[in-house]
Amino acid sequence: MPPSERLQKILAAAGVGSRRASEDLIARGRVVVDGRVARLGDKVDPETAEIYVDGQRVVADTRLAYLAMNKPRGVVSTMADERGREAISDYLGTVEQRVYHVGRLDADSEGLLLLTNDGTLAHRLMHPSYGVPKTYLAEVAGPLPRAVGRRLLAGVELEDGPAKVDAFKVVDTLGRTAQVEITLHEGRNHIVRRLMEEAGHPVSRLIRTAIGPIKLGDLKVGRTRRLSNPEVASLFRAVEKQSSADQPDED
Repeated sequence: MPPSERLQKILAAAGVGSRRASEDLIARGRVVVDGRVARLGDKVDPETAEIYVDGQRVVADTRLAYLAMNKPRGVVSTMADERGREAISDYLGTVEQRVYHVGRLDADSEGLLLLTNDGTLAHRLMHPSYGVPKTYLAEVAGPLPRAVGRRLLAGVELEDGPAKVDAFKVVDTLGRTAQVEITLHEGRNHIVRRLMEEAGHPVSRLIRTAIGPIKLGDLKVGRTRRLSNPEVASLFRAVEKQSSADQPDED
């Protein structure tokens, strides 16, 4: 039989609250395990049980890891590179679990990359039908007319079909360059660079700042951090509803 533990102990270990606070949540009917409202005294297998508190997923399986990385420019999005270039694995340090990158950033791009060994979540985050938005900060050739944003929001024709952004904002103008924030949910290869090239303002630097609800924030270049339980729960919520998109991402 699979090992089982008292539910309040599992909740406490997952950071939901103390054991006493977790018992109170169970008693109030706010905890659901595998589709059933939990009761005090319940024992569950933390490796297989699907646990929700107030509708938010609680990851109790300690074998699962969810990480955010600030990928440096020049690092390839692979765990090992045949050509000897710096790869993601060179920056994982003391991470014990064997994790994999969720989607890609090309070598010339930098910023947020998610890593996990949760295959189900990774698949949903990458699959086009879930339409998880991604946000980028791009340094482009300027100055930038307002018509550029309107055009990209309306959509342009690329060699592999039409494409458009979900949001476009000029963040700053620095002489002959401008910084723009772009959000889009599709992930065709180099889509941001190709969109801006088509608009006549090629990208000189590209940083991914968000994937769905997860933000890059002040995570230093080359560093990784573990996602908090609420952050993991927010990722599960982001992929609950399917929407239309295109292909897995490499930007």
